[in-house]
Amino acid sequence: MVMTVRRAADPLGRLRRSRRNTILVTVLLTLLSVTVLATTALGPVSVDPGTVARILAGKLFAVGDPTWDATAEGIVWAGRFPRVLLAVAVGAGLAVCGMALQAMVRNMLADPYLLGINSGASTGAALSILFGFGLGFGEYALTGSAFLGALAASLLVFFVARAAGTVTSVRLLLAGVAVGYALSALTSFLIFMSGSAEGSRSVMFWLLGSLALASWGVPLLIVVVVVILTIGVLTAWGTRLDALAIGDETAHILGVSATRFRTQLLLLVSLCVGVVVAASGSIGFVGLVIPHLARRLAGAAHAWSLPAAALMGGIFLAWADLLARTALQPRELPIGIITALVGAPFLLYLIRSLYRTT
Repeated sequence: MVMTVRRAADPLGRLRRSRRNTILVTVLLTLLSVTVLATTALGPVSVDPGTVARILAGKLFAVGDPTWDATAEGIVWAGRFPRVLLAVAVGAGLAVCGMALQAMVRNMLADPYLLGINSGASTGAALSILFGFGLGFGEYALTGSAFLGALAASLLVFFVARAAGTVTSVRLLLAGVAVGYALSALTSFLIFMSGSAEGSRSVMFWLLGSLALASWGVPLLIVVVVVILTIGVLTAWGTRLDALAIGDETAHILGVSATRFRTQLLLLVSLCVGVVVAASGSIGFVGLVIPHLARRLAGAAHAWSLPAAALMGGIFLAWADLLARTALQPRELPIGIITALVGAPFLLYLIRSLYRTT
């Protein structure tokens, strides 16, 4: 009798959750639009939000007459909007990758740092800044070197995890931590050996994350395209992520090969995080904090929590970047400091919650 009632009530419950999450995503989309408008308008020289809206509408959709001031157009279109767009893309990418990693390794404390990809990108960037590695990439030497470092780190983690047999959650976790520590030590050694105070400061600023290099061009386009594709693929894999998050046995019962799917996830997440970190440096805690908040609002089902996390990540990082570039004018704070100030207390809260339940 109980089973019958539950089965009858379940479709209604799913319908209510679907309606609630549809409203949630709509609200988040609205908040993201307001965030883009506000963070583009605000800065050392403020621009009227109405003017910002007209400039963006004219440039993106060829709507309206170009009656705005040329200076305002330069500030909005050439300066701030590419940076805001990069912030939204990076925040969304880190958030969904963090959520995928938490499902993949079944660890609530997992984030993109776990795989050592950030450390690999940092090593590649240090080689470029300090020793001129990647000059063949021309003006994209820094981002190209960082991406190659991230790719090498992800491949190393994969082969280390696979060396002992099948790719399991524990092996990925341990391999990522080991590779991350080794590459962090290598980066510190490169800074020590360079003997360049200016280069060392540049590397340290990049290690803490920065969106100051944002501009219209191929790197920004690559980040946006890769992040959108990653969000789409992960959302389509939502049911399989749900099964993997429960456990390998459950995934196998539901027809999901845990080893194969975990490998696919690792490759996709590595690509996305590598591209993101290559463009923005190492920005911590976004992939840790945002997935938990998204699950609280949208529920555990990844088909809904992933889009929510993407939107929340973009909103969060856009405001964090605004604070980073305006808090200590004319100097700019590394954005990683802002995210750490938010993420560190949240991490302590998670650890305390985990301790209470064990």
